[in-house]
Amino acid sequence: MAAAGPLSGVRLVELAGLGPAPFAGMLLADLGADVVRVDRPGEQPLRAGDPRFDLLSRGKRAIVIDLKHELGAEAVLALASRADVLLEGFRPGVAERLGVGPDACLARKPSLVYGRMTGWGQSGPLAATAGHDLDYLALTGVLHAIGPADGPPQIPLNLLGDFGGGALYLVVGVLAALHHASRTGEGQVVDAAIVDGVAHLSTLISGLLAAGIWRDARGTNVLDGGAPFYAVYETADGRHLAVAALEPRFYQQFVRLLGVPDGLPSQYDPVGWPRVRSVFAATIRGRTLQDWLAVFEGTDACVSPVLSLTEARQHPQLADRGTFVTVAGVPQPAAAPRFSATPAGDPVPPPVRSEPAAAVFADWDAELTPAIAESGAVPSATG
Repeated sequence: MAAAGPLSGVRLVELAGLGPAPFAGMLLADLGADVVRVDRPGEQPLRAGDPRFDLLSRGKRAIVIDLKHELGAEAVLALASRADVLLEGFRPGVAERLGVGPDACLARKPSLVYGRMTGWGQSGPLAATAGHDLDYLALTGVLHAIGPADGPPQIPLNLLGDFGGGALYLVVGVLAALHHASRTGEGQVVDAAIVDGVAHLSTLISGLLAAGIWRDARGTNVLDGGAPFYAVYETADGRHLAVAALEPRFYQQFVRLLGVPDGLPSQYDPVGWPRVRSVFAATIRGRTLQDWLAVFEGTDACVSPVLSLTEARQHPQLADRGTFVTVAGVPQPAAAPRFSATPAGDPVPPPVRSEPAAAVFADWDAELTPAIAESGAVPSATG
């Protein structure tokens, strides 16, 4: 399937799963890769509802292969032999038991990039244990650092673990391995673990902690809500204003436009932060969100409205950028990032149903032997 984008011509097999591995496949499809998702018989990737809204499947084709059938693995290996990348998000050892582990796949295609996505990694005492985004954040210390000083840790959706520390690191690994394979012809296994990625994302904080300028207590530091000039405040109409006036020149502009009395404690004096926060909160609560937006419009005070997911689609900045698009009637984020020479274009809607496997195999010049096609291992091979 031809597609625009910098990865046009790259072929990828995605063994169907949930969360970060499908997101990685979606991102690579957004950038032009030809992604074929391998579903199991009866599998519903969205689990509930209309498959048009399964946006992690956008840009992909889907076929059905029964990996529990004795010839199911052979069908996947036939696809892998014509692919550049294979992605799987099983627990360690599952792909090997199904006959589609890295050794079997690389034996068919030595230059293949075999991407593995797990929470705990392929090794270690927790490797075979179930877990979810929140567990991985908790174990890395990152969850402990998020939230107010006088409350429990706060859950940052599943964006930080599954998609930030997981899928994006898998994509980085895949692209780096593709670069290596293009130069050497040598494939390899990319072991992407959410705990590794989340820990890596906290590198800056680790440095600050080691330097003694970051407290290992949430809600007490400059970037975690402890500072009154990097915080969220409620307005008179129950909305919220995000204030991120970190640098002194921005802070001075913010304070001036806010109209608070002179004589506040020094910006970076933590002892004075409670008093400053009280003044800021009382002042901001005195006017509506729209009032404050009018005050700060066009300035460098680093103040923004806290928008809902629905409101964000209409914001002039994001509308001008085309950050959100509507595809087949479904609003969704556009592909990112942008490329000057190889633009990716709008996403392709998710597949509503599986394609006949024979057509996909033929398109990839992969061998779907009569024995496999007639065995029942590939239920969609004939229609």
